Amino acid sequence: QVQLVESGGGLVQPGGSLTLSCVASRPIFNSAKMGWYRQAPGKQRELVANIRSDGLINYADSVQGRFTISRDNSKNTVYLQMNSLKPEDTAVYYCNAYRIWDDAWGQGTQVTVSS
Repeated sequence: QVQLVESGGGLVQPGGSLTLSCVASRPIFNSAKMGWYRQAPGKQRELVANIRSDGLINYADSVQGRFTISRDNSKNTVYLQMNSLKPEDTAVYYCNAYRIWDDAWGQGTQVTVSS
C-alpha cells in the first residue's frame, strides 16, 4: 500500500493562510483520486477537496473560493492551499489516495485557526 505523509499544519489567525503538503511514497497520481479530508472534534470526517487522475477537481461548498488543491507529479506531492481561514476550519486534515484496489490515508496534520 502506498504511504502518505502530510505536513504544513499549525496555528494561524483568522484570515490567515496555510499550505498543506502530502507526499506519496511512489508515483500514483495517474491512477488515484487524491483528496484532502478533515475531522473536527466531535464531528465526522468530511471531504475538503479532491483531484482525479484526469485532473478534475471538486471542492466542498464550505471551502470553495478559499482553498486550492494542486499536485506536482514530479514530486509525488499534493498540496492544499488554504486562504481566508476561519475558526470553523480548525480540524485534523488527512490526505487520501483512492484507487479501486487501494484506499490509503496519511496520519493527519492539525490545523488550528484562532486569535
